Amino acid sequence: MKATAALTDLSPKCADCAALCCVVFAFDKSESFAFDKAAGEVCRNLQNDGRCRVFEKRQELGLSGCVTYNCYGAGQRVSQELFKGRSWRDDPSLMAPMEAALSVLRRIHEMLLLLQTARQLPLTEADKENLAKLEQELAPEEGWTGSSLQSFPIDARSAEVAAFLQGLRHLVSG
Repeated sequence: MKATAALTDLSPKCADCAALCCVVFAFDKSESFAFDKAAGEVCRNLQNDGRCRVFEKRQELGLSGCVTYNCYGAGQRVSQELFKGRSWRDDPSLMAPMEAALSVLRRIHEMLLLLQTARQLPLTEADKENLAKLEQELAPEEGWTGSSLQSFPIDARSAEVAAFLQGLRHLVSG
């Protein structure tokens, strides 16, 4: 799974995913969700073909959380790159490792998006070097595997990215 930070596609392609967001994540009945769903439970609107039964009506049916959710391309990378197109639907034993991979890779993709946005600021050379270092850690040249994602220190890296971005505050505040 090779993708450098500059080449990492952070746009979701639901057709290339195994509908992971419709299974992996829990949600509670609220303004954003019309019903409760436990983590690992298949959404009641997910059809056997992997498509949403109410896709066009999600907003009107009280599923605005589904409309606004974005995996930043992590879903299709897990499905296509890590699991080579195999799915939890065909092999239920894949659900736990797919869930674990998505949980980490989505956070990585979210951080990459934030760093891409930070690249547009008038950074110092030191800031550019720090940003490149963080991007390399989040998009290693050799790519991701299930085991490398499992052992990745996601919380520590999230803290580093947050600290880096906080250090850039002076570039955007009045």
